[in-house]
Amino acid sequence: MKAEKIPDIRDILKMLPHRHPFVLVDRIVELAPGESIVTLKNVTADDPFMQGHFPGNPTMPSELLIEGMAQSGGILALSSLPEDMRGIPVFFMALDKVQVTKLPAPGDQLIFTVRFLKKSSWAVKLAALATVDGNKVCEAEIMATFGRKKGAVG
Repeated sequence: MKAEKIPDIRDILKMLPHRHPFVLVDRIVELAPGESIVTLKNVTADDPFMQGHFPGNPTMPSELLIEGMAQSGGILALSSLPEDMRGIPVFFMALDKVQVTKLPAPGDQLIFTVRFLKKSSWAVKLAALATVDGNKVCEAEIMATFGRKKGAVG
């Protein structure tokens, strides 16, 4: 059986509608379509949000931690769809059970781990965890829905 190629940054950019500076997934470490994904984001002093959050003590905003988890979940959801449905948009719906325990700083490597809790033909519920050096910095349950492929009728 042929091992499936792990998507690289070019593939990530094909899946996500986001562009710099809003792409918060640098690399996919592990991908098990239909099950889970592990991604990483290198937090750097050059990240645009570091300039104002907070001067003298730069940290990544919690909203962007959640966005990184959501983007990872979007990649998982899209990678889990049948081939003929790939390319449809995934829309964020809701958050639940959000807990932020620490804000990453420049030099940290964020690891996002996302797994399915529930799936249907129109929506997903995901468990997401962000860690730095094995320590939890954020966790949440994320709900998202699928849009229609461009040009689809109905």
